[in-house]
Amino acid sequence: MSPGAWLELLTSGLITGGIYALVALGLNLQYGLMRILNIAHGEFLMLGAYLTWMAQTSFGLSPLLMVPVSFLMLMALGVVIHWLCFRRLNATSPNLDIFEARGLMVAFGLMFLVQNFVNWMWGGDLRGYDYLTEPIKFGGAQFAGNKLLVFALALAFAAAMIVLLRQTLLGKGVRGLMQSQIGAQLVGINTRMLHPLMFGIGLGLSGVAGCLLSMAYTISPSMGEPYTVTALIVITLGGFGSMGGALAGGLLLGLVEAIGMHYTNPSLKALMSYGVFIGVLLLRPEGLFASRRRKA
Repeated sequence: MSPGAWLELLTSGLITGGIYALVALGLNLQYGLMRILNIAHGEFLMLGAYLTWMAQTSFGLSPLLMVPVSFLMLMALGVVIHWLCFRRLNATSPNLDIFEARGLMVAFGLMFLVQNFVNWMWGGDLRGYDYLTEPIKFGGAQFAGNKLLVFALALAFAAAMIVLLRQTLLGKGVRGLMQSQIGAQLVGINTRMLHPLMFGIGLGLSGVAGCLLSMAYTISPSMGEPYTVTALIVITLGGFGSMGGALAGGLLLGLVEAIGMHYTNPSLKALMSYGVFIGVLLLRPEGLFASRRRKA
């Protein structure tokens, strides 16, 4: 392969990995903070994609304008969903294990609810629109402008989320809550406010990911579930609760898939992802980028 072809291959993997990381960040935030394994996460990504497609094709709004709009709309929806569903589950569950199990069942219901709503609203056909499809040449390689924009925005949102959690007072409260909910309450952290806010931000990130995906790829009502599974693989790679690990894990998985599909059959993409997932679970269950804890 020529250097230009290698550049195209690696860039393609990084673009895909950037989307994976953005989806995984939202899910990791929800599970790491509240122990909500929201398997409907990908369906809200799909909803963000359809909202962007509708705004562009029906009203002529720029997909770039829909990036903050998708984030705010899905964030508000996430706050409402947490208040209607998970807040009550948390109050009525006698322990964390029962809350996790009940939350998983609620997430299953949300997954089918959103899928059927989108099918009813827009049908099951593939949808898409043209946006910045002109090729951009760089270093002997050629890239679609929309995919480079998707990668840049995905990295920007992921980096902003990591900075928020590491450098702000809100982020310190979230990290404290991730370490110990009881300890966080003892030092005055308002868990009743943080839980719905962070759940909403998690869904907002999925909405942004869907908005970005719609700029470069076709969308369908069934597109969400594979991204939920991929987000779980990325979280496993990076370590549960680690935002930097989710970013690194997403980029790594995108590169592994791109290189693997080049040298093997593209239909083996899912097989490679699951192989990486099982291997990390068996060999390093705490994640590739999580620091090992010393044994007592």
